[in-house]
Amino acid sequence: MSSDLLVDLHDDLGGDDSPSAALDQLKLVQDKQWLPDDPVSLSKSASDIKSLGGTSHLPWDDPFYDIARHQIVEVAGDDNFGRKVIVFNACRMPPHHQLDHHKLLMYLKQTLDKYVESDYTLIYFHHGLTSENKPSLSWLRDAYREFDRKYKKNIKALYIVHPTMFIRTILILFKPIISFKFGRKINYINYLSELEEIVKCDQLVIPNRVREYDDKIRLSLKPSVVPGPISPPHSPPLPSQQFGVPLSALRHSAADSEGIPLVMRATIEFLQENGLKTEGIFRRSANVSLVKEIKQKYNSGEEVNFSQLDDVHLAAVILKMFLRELPEPLLTYQLYNDIVNFHNVDTESQAERIRNMLTSLPEENYTSLRFLIQFLAQVSAESEVNKMTNANLAVVFGPNLLWGQDASMTLSAIGPINNFTRILLDLHQEVFTQ
Repeated sequence: MSSDLLVDLHDDLGGDDSPSAALDQLKLVQDKQWLPDDPVSLSKSASDIKSLGGTSHLPWDDPFYDIARHQIVEVAGDDNFGRKVIVFNACRMPPHHQLDHHKLLMYLKQTLDKYVESDYTLIYFHHGLTSENKPSLSWLRDAYREFDRKYKKNIKALYIVHPTMFIRTILILFKPIISFKFGRKINYINYLSELEEIVKCDQLVIPNRVREYDDKIRLSLKPSVVPGPISPPHSPPLPSQQFGVPLSALRHSAADSEGIPLVMRATIEFLQENGLKTEGIFRRSANVSLVKEIKQKYNSGEEVNFSQLDDVHLAAVILKMFLRELPEPLLTYQLYNDIVNFHNVDTESQAERIRNMLTSLPEENYTSLRFLIQFLAQVSAESEVNKMTNANLAVVFGPNLLWGQDASMTLSAIGPINNFTRILLDLHQEVFTQ
């Protein structure tokens, strides 16, 4: 993975500090002057959408339905460091005459509005952008103006996958208007296997066209420089491993007398004592090296003392990571369809319906879920201070409590999962009444 830091900005602007002035001075290239790129037709992007059913997470009468149905923008759970992942697929952009670019921009803002209060990662799959579907430079300029500090503050990284000379040139053109701080967040990803350092590729709905292109460029390399597979084979678990281990196994080796996994018990008890009034708890990421170190300590059987570390956000990230790395989600694959379709249940019947659904959970799952939800209710009770309402907590925890068997996450699934999680939090006293 390479990182091009766009840092020498002042010299290009002659010392002008005004981003607005820089935008106005930027010479815009006419559409016909776009640099040539990979000359592949758009037919495959249409087949990508068709293979996914051309579905939208929005109802047909929603003003953004015609944008959402292309699945250009997706949300894919959390990355390896507890940050929300937003994905933009260039190959799914239809030709100019079939897409309202202003509406696309508004839809992107609407999607980000749900997540920008949390730390997040943006992954841009560049392959598939052609002369037929490239937006104009004036649109890119307007887009940069639209995304003010609210959107840029909490983005921790922008990963451009399969960059070409075209996208590198665009970044050079926009150098005068990209801040030093934002420039440091831009990274180039040459192969999908490099993404595994940031996010599990299994949870991304990567278009077939992008995967085929990645295979093509990997095969063109000399054997000595071919990168590893997208998803490397799993190593056998360590004897004391706690991450990525089934709850049924942890119940006998790494759980307390109540059957709560040690990682959950340690993080939640620390957060109960120290984090309930922390603004933005579960929305911030933690030091990447420290997260890796704590995970390694747990898996090696070493003791972890969060009181000594004294970092609320670190404990919060470790808790989310533990849930996300379970081989099967806490709410189990068995309940996936019931949960995704829960919006069809009448309000008056919801508590009873959830109670009945949860009876199918293994004992260790039910015990851990109840422990977690009762803790999150304590967090929500302090929402005037920590800003974490049930709805906000649902956005954070929904994708960490349930995912499909193919592990991928899409907006069409995340919405219903988050909605169920919010209802579970709203009704937790009725649901978990003994």
